[in-house]
Amino acid sequence: MERMDIYQILEHLPHRYPFLLVDRVLEVEPGRYLKAVKNVTFNEPYFVGHFPSRAIMPGVMIVEALAQAAAILGVLTVEEQPGEDVYPLLAGVDGFRFKRQVIPGDQLLLEAECQKNKRGIWRFEVLASVEGKKVTSGEILCAEGRAE
Repeated sequence: MERMDIYQILEHLPHRYPFLLVDRVLEVEPGRYLKAVKNVTFNEPYFVGHFPSRAIMPGVMIVEALAQAAAILGVLTVEEQPGEDVYPLLAGVDGFRFKRQVIPGDQLLLEAECQKNKRGIWRFEVLASVEGKKVTSGEILCAEGRAE
């Protein structure tokens, strides 16, 4: 699968508005790599309070967007659709430093690369950038959640 539109993304992630933070997948190679985008618009709910006089996308939302991109890659790799019984969970983050701000009008490029899968815990190296300039990078761990 080379590209995914929003409807295909909805099939692979349990997230919904206002917490769905991946708008389009540009490239994907299951088991290896994914590149996606988040179009940052002024009407995002978090901009009401962060910050009203100078809207800046919160760092935790950027990390969440990266985690969702990594989760899509993981779901495509194991070929199991999330549902009521199975869903991707954020299990850990490490090494993030923020180099620039993300503001309304920016297109956030999200990249995730599979590093390792051990006993259902996936490790991804991730990178977020705007116009070729690094915003942040780090490591994300995802686990497979199951309803009990």
